[in-house]
Amino acid sequence: MTTFKRHRGLTEQAADAAVDQACRMLRLPTIRAQFPELAEAAARDQMSYRGFLAELLMAECDDRARRRSERRIKAAQFPREKSLRAFDFEANPSVDPAVIHTLATCEWVKKGLPLCLIGDSGTGKSHLLIALGTEAAMAGYRVRYTLATKLVNELVEAADEKVLTKTIARYGRVDLLCIDELGYMELDRRGAELLFQVLTEREEKNSVAIASNESFSKAHMIRRTCARCCRNFTGSTGGRHRYGHGVGNQRGQLLRPAV
Repeated sequence: MTTFKRHRGLTEQAADAAVDQACRMLRLPTIRAQFPELAEAAARDQMSYRGFLAELLMAECDDRARRRSERRIKAAQFPREKSLRAFDFEANPSVDPAVIHTLATCEWVKKGLPLCLIGDSGTGKSHLLIALGTEAAMAGYRVRYTLATKLVNELVEAADEKVLTKTIARYGRVDLLCIDELGYMELDRRGAELLFQVLTEREEKNSVAIASNESFSKAHMIRRTCARCCRNFTGSTGGRHRYGHGVGNQRGQLLRPAV
């Protein structure tokens, strides 16, 4: 076991070496990397010992929080990077920025409420789904993104391999499950029933966010499968654009959870 000998009046070179070694042992990579710069700034600004220590610890905490967010975003398996800042509200005037920014607070995820985005291709559903999922991951929630067809195929394979319960439980544990492109391809009865099991596992416990095109309201099997999940939705009070209000409504409003 390595121990440190305390010496008063260490040279700066010896002190730097001691700090470096201690940071390695304590696993403080940010302090180790930023210590020289922060030490110079503290001396220049005549910072107190307490203030200098606070700067070091806050730098470590901030960097750890950033790395945790990056790990959660990576674990979500988003197909590409999308942010709310990059969403063009001017090109999508019917999308209410106030509603989207309210959703970005993630209160609906905290409460385990559902969200559904319905509209034609090119209306920004997938962008918003990924961006809101990213916001949830950055807020500390466990998120998983998947295409509806990919999820159903995985469930079918799991059922064939007798590991369906384990697979459903894995999808049930995340705080937010984002299902994209639901309704683009019609599901057969078995696929719809397996998807329904995933939604049932999450109902009233964890949030699910769905993005779908118009056929979401036309496919009988999908409508029946998702009816329970969507019954708590309430629409925004915005204009009549190409987003559906609940299953089967073609008037077009961006959906949000009942908050």
